[in-house]
Amino acid sequence: MLKLITEHVEDVQFLTEDKDGVKEYFIEGIFMQAEKKNRNGRKYPNEVLMKEANRYQKEYVEQNRAMGELGHPDGPTVNLERVSHLIESLKPDGNNIMGRAKILETPYGKIVKNLMEGGVKLGVSSRGMGTLEQKNGVNVVKNDFMLSAIDIVADPSAPDAFVDGVMEGKAWIWEGGLLKEQDLNSVCSMIQRASKKDLEEKKLAVFESFISKIKNV
Repeated sequence: MLKLITEHVEDVQFLTEDKDGVKEYFIEGIFMQAEKKNRNGRKYPNEVLMKEANRYQKEYVEQNRAMGELGHPDGPTVNLERVSHLIESLKPDGNNIMGRAKILETPYGKIVKNLMEGGVKLGVSSRGMGTLEQKNGVNVVKNDFMLSAIDIVADPSAPDAFVDGVMEGKAWIWEGGLLKEQDLNSVCSMIQRASKKDLEEKKLAVFESFISKIKNV
């Protein structure tokens, strides 16, 4: 039975480029890795990952339909309403799959741009279907693996970066009604009153509240 398999990679860069006076946003870096046990205890054999990356490049990237979402969907299907970026290239480099994606002018793409402008650290997460085989204590991804999408996700330090943006009064936070001025004042007050012991918990609560608002946009 095929399972949904997701992997988070943080070794990427979020870049801006000026093209004819228009600011464009991109992600570049390692999108997937083979022959290395990841944080989820899984390993992708090189031949499995390269075969699937080549298929995805031909069938999706070269056809301009390699779209990804913001956040972690529950299934393999790409939800067009949540699309934030388009993969422009996916190339093998040793045991790594190097990628480049353009952030789109969609509602969720605009959220990614605003998060980037606000200094929030983001990563990418591959999403696919496949089966696993236990070998020497490692879950090895088998040859039936099929890549569905590469999404943009928050990395573990995102709550800190988000709260830093709140405390600095970054305008992007409440753009589009995601966080109104009275909410901003409430958040600042809660963070300022928090003890050192409770600070990390409060930061996480604030960030999760913001993400829940994004999901309902």
